[in-house]
Amino acid sequence: MAGTHNLIERLLAATGLVSEEQAARVVAAAPDTDGGVVGAAVSVAGASEEALLRKLAPALGMDYVDLLEKKPDKDAIAALPARAVFQYGVAPVEISGGRLVVATSDPFSTGMADGLRLAVEMPVRLVLAPRRDIEKCARKFYGVGADTLDAIEKEGGILDIDADSDFSKNDISQLGQEASIVKFVNQIIAEADRQGATDIHFEPMEDELRIRYRIDGILHKVDMPPQLNRLQAAITSRLKVMANLDIAEKRMPMDGRIGIRVNGEDIDIRVSTMPTAYGESVSLRLLQKSGSMVKLRDLGMQPDDEALITKLLHRPNGIILVTGPTGSGKSTSLYAFLQEINRMDVRILTAEDPIEYEMPGINQVAVKSDIGLTFARILRAFLRQDPDICMVGEIRDAETAEIAINASLTGHLVLSTLHTNDSAGAFARLIDMGVEPFLVASAVSGVLAQRLVRRLCRDCRRPAKVASREWRGMRLPDILPVGATIHEAAGCERCGGTGYRGRGGIFELLHVTEAVESLIIGRRPSADIRRLAMEQGMHTLRDDGFRNVLNGVTTLEEVMRVTEDSE
Repeated sequence: MAGTHNLIERLLAATGLVSEEQAARVVAAAPDTDGGVVGAAVSVAGASEEALLRKLAPALGMDYVDLLEKKPDKDAIAALPARAVFQYGVAPVEISGGRLVVATSDPFSTGMADGLRLAVEMPVRLVLAPRRDIEKCARKFYGVGADTLDAIEKEGGILDIDADSDFSKNDISQLGQEASIVKFVNQIIAEADRQGATDIHFEPMEDELRIRYRIDGILHKVDMPPQLNRLQAAITSRLKVMANLDIAEKRMPMDGRIGIRVNGEDIDIRVSTMPTAYGESVSLRLLQKSGSMVKLRDLGMQPDDEALITKLLHRPNGIILVTGPTGSGKSTSLYAFLQEINRMDVRILTAEDPIEYEMPGINQVAVKSDIGLTFARILRAFLRQDPDICMVGEIRDAETAEIAINASLTGHLVLSTLHTNDSAGAFARLIDMGVEPFLVASAVSGVLAQRLVRRLCRDCRRPAKVASREWRGMRLPDILPVGATIHEAAGCERCGGTGYRGRGGIFELLHVTEAVESLIIGRRPSADIRRLAMEQGMHTLRDDGFRNVLNGVTTLEEVMRVTEDSE
């Protein structure tokens, strides 16, 4: 054993990327490090995994392969079982000279080569590739959870949907159950969290169970093993068990929640089931309860808009509304506002459905409609609790709107959201609910409309020029003159080939001035209010989007995609 350790130390030192002193520490740390010797070298010496493997390959008599460029052969994929791929952290490359070529990132793993030979029943030749490339290749060509489904079939189908009932206390990304539907569902959720998905959709089609993740607002189909559709009923039942829903009820829509821990983070999952032609569709909304809060200065507002919203937030009364469609970041903005005004001498009460982030120093109440605890009832109770500031998750009906208006007029600052396309439409929406125009004009101090646009990947975005004053039939504004430098999406490994990574907001802030109040009281159309606000200096959503395009944050395509229905 000592001789083997000395040999590994010499090989590492010979790469020039690891010192002799570090090599000894690497070998000592390898047994307890994810990734073995190479993983320990990356951790201890700070070496690049790719560079280290390229140096080790000739010393070990192996080849280095780029799995992103070389697509595995179908015969090689068929020859290497999914359980071996995920057990040993390898990926098939090809069958050459009667041998199965397999890529690994840990050439010093003891017993791996013998285990692979037993699994495939043919000679195996190892080549080197980075771990992240191997994992991506395995997910793409075998599918998420392929090892679990493969083992379920070979072991006769272990379909215990009620195992591990205390899953909320464990981190599902680290559980190591036997092959079962429990483990498979955990893998799907853990992978969604790893990719930064906000939603998971389990959709039964005529001949398959399709699973899709919503990442940065766009749906992506998840690569899945072919045998998945045969386990559709078991997967749906397991999700229902986790959400405490009736697994026997398949004819009616149901809603539930799951509290779970993934990759060290507590996540609240909203579950919705819906009967469809080919079975029950199940949608999961992932909410990170312990996620880092976005501050007001990090929302990405223009400086004048940020200054104005800060001024409105520090007023003792009035209503500030955030508008936009579902998934436009309204809740994130409200939490940023609360952080801005959360002080020891201010009492803040919030009514939320559900509580998405737990904020210290703030009294948060969850809506429970099934027992009559609605937004309106909570807000009415708030007024007997001596609040300075009330936040209502959404104004959905006339009763909630009326109480919010009265709270504002009696000296409270109220924050809430509405579903409207733009800022000017908020007034008509409140009036349609039955609130008198003069009360709306007196109570509302500002309306912030917003959308989320995908941000360009900083690693692969490429410069481009504005070619003409016209873009797909629309005249571009003066801030984007012909010849101006903008950026376009390219696509790389870090952004998954999309050209985008993460999302940011674009905003339209309407300040209710005396002139705007007059139009509201006169029941003038939203277009007139919008026109007046623009004359007084309001930036529209599209204008703000164009500024982000000019600053290299996003693309024209993204701005037009999210604003086409609002302007």
